[in-house]
Amino acid sequence: MLRSRCLLTIVVALAASAACSRGPESPTSPSPGGTGSAISYTVLGASDGIGYGSSIVCAPFDLGCENGTGYAQTLRRRLAANGSAVSYVNLSVPGAVLSPAILDLATQIGRDVPGNFLERYPPFVPPGTTIVTIFAGGNDANIIGGAVSAGLGGGDVRGFIDHHVRQWGNDFVEFASRIRARAPNTRIVAYNLPNLAGAPYLAGRSTIERSVMQRIATGLSDQVNAMTSRNVLVVDLMCDPRIVQPSSFSADGFHPSDAGYALMAELAYPAVVNGTASLPAPSCPARTIVPVF
Repeated sequence: MLRSRCLLTIVVALAASAACSRGPESPTSPSPGGTGSAISYTVLGASDGIGYGSSIVCAPFDLGCENGTGYAQTLRRRLAANGSAVSYVNLSVPGAVLSPAILDLATQIGRDVPGNFLERYPPFVPPGTTIVTIFAGGNDANIIGGAVSAGLGGGDVRGFIDHHVRQWGNDFVEFASRIRARAPNTRIVAYNLPNLAGAPYLAGRSTIERSVMQRIATGLSDQVNAMTSRNVLVVDLMCDPRIVQPSSFSADGFHPSDAGYALMAELAYPAVVNGTASLPAPSCPARTIVPVF
């Protein structure tokens, strides 16, 4: 996760690459990820991908950082400990949002965002990637919520939120399609969002502000959940009550702590290593932490 206000200045010099095109909805066959196999792991996230908020934060694009305590670094170590030969690419850019649509919304409310997943990441996913993890939506939720606070929703706040949530879902479909066009046999594992209305960084906000965030976060999570129909394995943060316990958050109340990242790695491991994941729960108490507005 990344709070959009917590941005790092990133200067990236990357070689030019061929433009992405829409690919198949699912790989021809999910790539192997079992114990002892060769694994090419690509991480697609924002500040969560570098473990921001944990006790050992990795620099962006640092392919070393073997002692990092974020979820991606923890997963990498666990895969290697099982005897797998793991090659690793981490494209995560702190401050990034999913798509140009959210980038445009950020500009409207005066927020500086360094880039978006949809345009930035797919060209640099190695074609031989066997496993991709995606965690998107934290920054996006804060920007949609900020737009509501700025009055962009006018007299139809629900309609405004739902429009941007649907657009975000369409962009997530396109993002997964571009990844598969680049790496046709990759296994895609995506985290949904927890209910950010229960995160400590919003503890001092009004009930209506937290209810707005709840609608946004559950809506974005539902869009990720829908990706199971497109052969994406979804890790259900929304309905795991441990993820919104205070101990799972770092001091900023938004990013995970060491314990939160360890839990994220634990929940994703079965999907990453052998392609098994339960369907995300369609309902749970965590979806209504505050009254629905």
